[in-house]
Amino acid sequence: MDFAHSPRAQDLRQRLEAFTQRYVLPYNAAWHASVQAGVYPPPFLEDLKTLAREEGLWNLFLPTLREDEPGTRLSNLDYAPLAEAMGRLHWAPEVFNCSAPDTGNMELLHRFANPTQRTQWLEPLLNGDIRSAFAMSEPDVASSDPTNLQTTVRSDGDQLVLNGRKWFITGVAHPQCKLLIVMCRNAVDVDDAADTSAHHQHSMVLVPLDTPGVQVVRNIAVVHHQSPEGHCEIVLRDVRVSADHLLGAWGEGFAMAQARLGPGRVHHCMRAIGQCELALELATERTLERQAFGKYLSDFSNVQDWIAESRMEIDQARLLVLQVAWMLDQPAGVVEPGALRAQVAAIKVVAARLQSRVVDRAMQVFGAMGLSPDTPLAFFWTWGRALHLMDGPDEVHLRTVARHELAQGRARAGSTAAYFTTPEQMLALPRIR
Repeated sequence: MDFAHSPRAQDLRQRLEAFTQRYVLPYNAAWHASVQAGVYPPPFLEDLKTLAREEGLWNLFLPTLREDEPGTRLSNLDYAPLAEAMGRLHWAPEVFNCSAPDTGNMELLHRFANPTQRTQWLEPLLNGDIRSAFAMSEPDVASSDPTNLQTTVRSDGDQLVLNGRKWFITGVAHPQCKLLIVMCRNAVDVDDAADTSAHHQHSMVLVPLDTPGVQVVRNIAVVHHQSPEGHCEIVLRDVRVSADHLLGAWGEGFAMAQARLGPGRVHHCMRAIGQCELALELATERTLERQAFGKYLSDFSNVQDWIAESRMEIDQARLLVLQVAWMLDQPAGVVEPGALRAQVAAIKVVAARLQSRVVDRAMQVFGAMGLSPDTPLAFFWTWGRALHLMDGPDEVHLRTVARHELAQGRARAGSTAAYFTTPEQMLALPRIR
């Protein structure tokens, strides 16, 4: 298992970092000013997207990208360092058409869309002409258990009818958001012969955002930070779409959502690591220039501990995420599914905890300035806190990891007996001559 970046990944990362330094970072202040003025997306964003596509830095996240589709096909392991580099500037992924939730939605459409759906939705997404959202979580149930979801879809002749409420749906407020992929509970008769087990009761439906009955209620602030692309609450009241808007098979929504999770979680975690790297760089430079009580902050032992702990934790987290990326790239049968599921759960917890700790230390180094919008730290901290709940709370993922370990323990029950040295075992030993 070699986690050294491949020559191709190294080349693309260098090109992406050079592109960001030359073209994207100079617009950072203008991006924030535009958003504050209510102009979103900023007018220069399309020019940056066009330039990135011309430079071959486009759709870098999709291992199954076809030759006739725009972008560069990369493995999960090769894309990971690029996601880390993009994560340093939170609006940069859109420049390269690698923004969440579009990346996960494009993967879903790539795997499960029929030809008509590919033409209508996947192609515009791959071209960066539209944005999309993934509507899963709900306010009235614990969405960490997807079997709880209450938004319903029922068949009515040649139409599907949706009713329900979704919230914290990322991307809906973006003016170019045209598509919702909605996770719904199947409304079926009790006597229906279809499989109605807990994991076969949901389906995914493609819903154009402008469909009658779709109401965007509000853009919810996250820890008092309101994202311009939105984390929105949506109401679906008798929303009707053609039956051919069903994505994949009826009742397979849960399995499709699980398939979407692995690569998306690698992307999230690597972007978080990129933010942590920048936070550590900012904090380190601050300690070398800031004085208190006649000494530079870098001379205080507790500050040195913070820097060292952040360095070690970032590197540990990166290796774990890269391991998961490598596991996702392996052919079927190489990696045991339970082990992969546990590791995908583990990196989500590790990344959230990492970002909370590293950014909190950096904010402490900056003092009051760390609370202000003058640095990216306050936003990083807000997003890090959200990571503890996004895609399910930490506790759910810890349970997944624990269950895998306990299953392994049951399978090897008794195999560790030889490591005990009780008096009874010692008395039972044969005499050594």
